Amino acid sequence: MALALELRHKQQLALTPQLQHALRLLQLSALEFAQEMGEALANNPFLEEVPPKGAAPADAGTPLAAAATAAVELPAEPQTAEPETEGDERFGFDSAAYVTSSSNGESDGEWTDWSEPEPSLRAHLREQLLLSQMGDRDRALAHLIIDALDDDGYLKQDLEELASLVAPEYEVTADDLRSALRLVQTLDPPGVAARSLQECLILQLNAKQAKPRVTEVATKIVQRHLTVLAAHELGKLQQLVGCDEGTLHDAIALIRSLDPKPGLRFGSGEARFVIPDVIVSKVRGKWTVTMNPAVMPRLRINRSYADIISGSQHSFMTKQLHEARWLLRSMEQRFITIQRVAEAIVQRQKAFFEYGEVAMKPLALKHIAAQLGVHESTVCRVTNNKFMATPRGVFEFKHFFSRTLATEAGGAASATAVRALLKEMIATEDPERPLSDAKLATLLSEQGLRVARRTITKYRTLMRVPSVEVRRALGKQAARAAA
Repeated sequence: MALALELRHKQQLALTPQLQHALRLLQLSALEFAQEMGEALANNPFLEEVPPKGAAPADAGTPLAAAATAAVELPAEPQTAEPETEGDERFGFDSAAYVTSSSNGESDGEWTDWSEPEPSLRAHLREQLLLSQMGDRDRALAHLIIDALDDDGYLKQDLEELASLVAPEYEVTADDLRSALRLVQTLDPPGVAARSLQECLILQLNAKQAKPRVTEVATKIVQRHLTVLAAHELGKLQQLVGCDEGTLHDAIALIRSLDPKPGLRFGSGEARFVIPDVIVSKVRGKWTVTMNPAVMPRLRINRSYADIISGSQHSFMTKQLHEARWLLRSMEQRFITIQRVAEAIVQRQKAFFEYGEVAMKPLALKHIAAQLGVHESTVCRVTNNKFMATPRGVFEFKHFFSRTLATEAGGAASATAVRALLKEMIATEDPERPLSDAKLATLLSEQGLRVARRTITKYRTLMRVPSVEVRRALGKQAARAAA
């Protein structure tokens, strides 16, 4: 066997650390990117912020110089304020703090204005306690119960266990907490601080202003026969509770109107906000895309430091300078890619901006990738955690991608448009004769959309629309109440 040397040419893409970092920067959200740039500014001496006004021209070779000089600063971090709690410190536990957002006092209508956080369940309950006349000890015990509630509004912790968490010198017993629990259960929303589903529903039934007989039957069903109701054995259920058919249906409708998780209607107490990466507006009859200046970094190379180190042989400082220049190039590429993807999305979804979700067209990542000549994974990174401010609201880039559904004419419609049509149909239906999923599928078929009944059920569930039986019962109950 003879041995020989052979030369071969081979092309291979190597993911260098710089390329990996550039890909990571591309998929960061606006806030995460701002934090990343803040860390780079603090750690690299060759980077400096561009002065807001009257600054000297940036280095001509520095990317993003023109955009950075016109950028606006990101809003300040939200401040948290500790509420005054009466008696909480008596038992050695801390109440959850109220979280509020603060602004710089200017009302300029920017897209980056902070949004008001939704009130948390605990904050809502504490506000009601402030209006109640009680001693410091009772108020502190009520705060202890409120702090132990979960996000659904339930008290899952045993009272004896909760009492053992309090310092012994305060002599708090389970009976003391039981009295505080009854007080919290009288607060809004009804059903809060319940220890089981049955107790939650009964608390709400007691707060409902329904017919006494209907409330009595509904209470019997909740206390003893929920499993029979879940199995839809209405004949057996009527025999067990001993009532006529009309009263049974009214009781079932009353139970279905209750909220099994009363705490979920409230926010988490944290400020939620997004900063759109791009702004879409109509200029002279044409939809245009511009980068939001609030996400553009105010960074450039420090010319003085760069001139000093240019003739030096200091390897570490030279490496820092190269990293600073490479970072600015990566930033420039990030914004160019985001804008290109946004422009391609707007170009393909013009009908949405004109007419709304019913005009949304089917769109996949591969369509944008083919149009821009980039890899599909690049488009995927761009669409993650990126937001677009439009005249119709702020949407994530992913909102504009929807799978294709076939039509009778051989064309295609987007799933988003189908959901919008379903929402319109359900909103305009007769409350006493609501449309079933099969009927909705038939109505869509008459409009040329071939959608299976199980698909209708799936979309209706995603839109949190009750089934036709629940909607019919609620409609009849509303009609009786109006009569």
